[in-house]
Amino acid sequence: MKLLVAATVLVSSVVITPAASAASAPNDPNVRYFGRWNTSSSSAYVSEWAGAYLVVGFTGRTVKLKQRRTIDFFVSIDGGPDVAYKNVSGTVNLTPAPLAAGNHTLRVSYRPIAGSYKGDAVYQGIEIDSGARTFAPAVPSKIIEFVGDSITVGQQSSKQALTAYGWLTGEKLRTGHTQIAVGGACLHPAADGCLSMREGFLRTGLNLDAPAWNFGRYQANAVVINLGTNDVGHSVTKDQFRTSYVTLLRRAREKYPTAAIFALGTFRKRYLPETQAAVQTLVDGGDRNVQFVDTTGWIDEAADTTDNVHPNDQGHRKIADRLAPIVGAKI
Repeated sequence: MKLLVAATVLVSSVVITPAASAASAPNDPNVRYFGRWNTSSSSAYVSEWAGAYLVVGFTGRTVKLKQRRTIDFFVSIDGGPDVAYKNVSGTVNLTPAPLAAGNHTLRVSYRPIAGSYKGDAVYQGIEIDSGARTFAPAVPSKIIEFVGDSITVGQQSSKQALTAYGWLTGEKLRTGHTQIAVGGACLHPAADGCLSMREGFLRTGLNLDAPAWNFGRYQANAVVINLGTNDVGHSVTKDQFRTSYVTLLRRAREKYPTAAIFALGTFRKRYLPETQAAVQTLVDGGDRNVQFVDTTGWIDEAADTTDNVHPNDQGHRKIADRLAPIVGAKI
């Protein structure tokens, strides 16, 4: 899966088309899903965490995406540039200019919930030409899971998850990838209600009452954790943070026994000793596949962020450039 660097094309209107003669439902075995999808309904699969996407192969010359309610999403056909569809719903024509006859691939990623944006990230399948069929596309065998907050989401970057360091790192390494992240998240379950990723890591969706995630659905080859930026604003003590980090690391190890685990120092240098101490606790317990990653100097707050906190596109690229060799060396 190659890194897409071409400019995004923006589509801002819904194209409603008649039903095609051939269709693919969400439970089509030829669709490859990356990230955490709620598949409890065979007619509508839902992704809530950032960076979830799907890939499917199809024959013929046209393809249409079936949506439920209003959503923004990105589409890449045949590995081409991501096309951004904004505020669309219904059956959306993705090929107003028909493709050449033959085999094609489609990748769809939904805009993550962030800030005031609350889109309906529900995949209901595709429609293709009469006589056409779907097929299983070639996809990476390895996957990296990125756990974090709005920085990992890619909030305030140009394409959200698609321009975030996690997505870019996965593309650089030609692996699958997903961002288990949401804006404003903490590590520790703060008394004022900040969403705890210590607990959220175990869930299918954004809320702590969401169904427990079935970790048998896939095994991550690497887990990259970037948490602690928000905890300080929610009165989380250093000891609470360290203890919760140990818990999260142990949970990641339990769920992914062979994964390489990376605990990133926050770019704002918050809770660095506590993060290092949590990693050392696991190392002292015999885990040799977990490490602290010092990110000091990776980005410049003035040039590489939008607000001294959230990386801009340039900042995310710099992070991915530094992180990819570290992760790649382990997987």
